[in-house]
Amino acid sequence: MTSALDSVENHGRRPPSMSDVAARAGVSHQTVSRVLNTPERVRTSTRERVQQVIDELGYRRNRAAHALATARSSTIGILTIGNAHFGPSSTVLAVEAAARSRGYFVSVSSLESAESGAAQAALGLLVDQGVDGIIVVAPLVDVAEFVERAALNIPLVIAAANPQATPTGKLRYVCVDQCAGTRLAVEHLIALGHQRIAHVSGLSTWIDASERLAEFRRLMDRPGLQALEYRADGWAAAHGYAVGLEHADEILSGQGPTAIFAANDYIAQGLLRAFWERGLRVPEDVSVIGFDDVESSAFFVPSISTVRQPFELLGQAAMEALAEVQAGAAPKPGRFEAVLAPELVVRGSCAAPRRR
Repeated sequence: MTSALDSVENHGRRPPSMSDVAARAGVSHQTVSRVLNTPERVRTSTRERVQQVIDELGYRRNRAAHALATARSSTIGILTIGNAHFGPSSTVLAVEAAARSRGYFVSVSSLESAESGAAQAALGLLVDQGVDGIIVVAPLVDVAEFVERAALNIPLVIAAANPQATPTGKLRYVCVDQCAGTRLAVEHLIALGHQRIAHVSGLSTWIDASERLAEFRRLMDRPGLQALEYRADGWAAAHGYAVGLEHADEILSGQGPTAIFAANDYIAQGLLRAFWERGLRVPEDVSVIGFDDVESSAFFVPSISTVRQPFELLGQAAMEALAEVQAGAAPKPGRFEAVLAPELVVRGSCAAPRRR
């Protein structure tokens, strides 16, 4: 097969053009354009022949010329809270992969804070770049409200389980079902025999944290069950560690919970460290279950039971929803364009409560 370098040398040290592809494949310039832009409109045999020549010549589309000709930038904007948080960063990577598979570049704009003013600035940067659409990967209450109020005249998708989601002609929502994930965690603990269960909740400014806390309260509002609520000041392991130290004595005394549902795996990891320091055994003295399934959770001692979120599927669903908006399709019935199911991952940090 001819390499891209060979093709450049064969064309007077210039990159191969669309005309070169058309001549080699024996088709028109318009047919090559259709293969690149609307391949579903080209007969399969012709499409395959043109694609083979594209590969042989090493042809690369001139994005600047394409943008001028179509009034589209072939760029998708991602508005995100930043890469310090596992859930959003995993979703951003998934959106980037899904965008590339559809032939888009990606421009990422990170929020400097959780305030709506920061969202306005970050969103403005993407709009000024002329992006073809924006996917918001910042599951924050204020950010979702601001994006909805902004009513931009470009396709928008918000990846968050916002209970107030209101899709419009240009705006869609996709999410992982946070209530279903909470049910998986809490019902697993109840099935093991736990009746006194605590939830270490995440930041209340996060939509996902609020959804998990509300569902925890609903699930525990049953005869024979006792719900305890501990609030972490952030999502990091250090915050779980602080909560663990604060409540270790009551667990040791038998007055505390026999199981804890942590709002994410990092908080669960911090709890394990604190309990180990204070002489509490997991899961013999207290069970712990997390959320997200970060890679390191499988390698703790004990390994941490958790709820896995399908971030790769979430990225794909966000791009599919954006494509629907671009095509002018009406919103699907309900609040969300796609609701994805999480998965329970059972490991060593949960067991039946020890009789006291």
